Amino acid sequence: MNNKKNIILTALIVSVVLMTAKFLAYFITYSNFVLTDAAESIVNVIASAFAFYSIYLTSQPKDINHPYGHGKVEFFSVFIEGTLISVAGLGILVKSVYSLFYPAEIHQLITGAIIIGITGAINGGLGYYMINQGKAQRSITLEADGKHLLADMVTSAGLVVGLLLIHFTKLLWLDSVLSIAVGLYIAFSGYKLIRRSVGGLMDEADFDLVNNVIGILNDKRKPEWIDIHNLRAQKYGAELHIDCHLTLPNYFDLIKVHEEVGMVDQLINTEGNIKTELFIHTDPCLPNCCHYCSMPNCPIRSEEKRIDIPWTMVNLTRNKKHFE
Repeated sequence: MNNKKNIILTALIVSVVLMTAKFLAYFITYSNFVLTDAAESIVNVIASAFAFYSIYLTSQPKDINHPYGHGKVEFFSVFIEGTLISVAGLGILVKSVYSLFYPAEIHQLITGAIIIGITGAINGGLGYYMINQGKAQRSITLEADGKHLLADMVTSAGLVVGLLLIHFTKLLWLDSVLSIAVGLYIAFSGYKLIRRSVGGLMDEADFDLVNNVIGILNDKRKPEWIDIHNLRAQKYGAELHIDCHLTLPNYFDLIKVHEEVGMVDQLINTEGNIKTELFIHTDPCLPNCCHYCSMPNCPIRSEEKRIDIPWTMVNLTRNKKHFE
């Protein structure tokens, strides 16, 4: 967790320095195009500050008020970041449209392009690093902040090209037209972050995570695990919570049932590369399970096994045993 804090703190410090550089470029050039990047850098600073606070909250232990921990705040952090980015994009659009009809004088575009190019390169390197760390540490906050910095790199690259184009063609109206294009791109990037955060807050299914869990269960499937159904997964920050129903032979005693549940828990936590809390409800097998049960030497089998039922997303997430 300290590593996450250090990464976010570094991003915050870098964002403040780069914001200063971008506003310097604006006051040198008075280019509306440069102002779009400078305005977005304010969002970078605010977003990084909020991300730092959310990382701090997620590091707090579970308590009576938050029995699942504080991980959901990461989705809220991303929602705030996406909202700020969208507002910045819309603000840039309004300013750019205004400047299209009432243009202002611009100058020293080469100097501005150099400053913006340097800031974009720094943001790109930091963004790639944060995305990789976010995936490695299962942190949507780090990943979202990294993607924001990558988006900033892309807009900076477009700015450099646009400033050079304006400088050499002397078509000053391009300053506003290109700013409008960048504003649309920024607003759309913000929308995507908002969409992702709302999905997390609404416990939208993460199909990649669920498929990974199903793949692990399939690879290590035991004959005793007759079927698994009603499997649901929720992500809380860097932790995963799974609940499901596990059908076991009905002649198992409580000690054996507890052992089998523990094996499933250990398997997911060992193979899944994410800390997982499992709530497993056990069901006794019924005679209708026999035709797909692989349990050897079963003393209560009513019929021979006839089919194999694959464990798929559809089968495991339904609230039904496989024969129903």
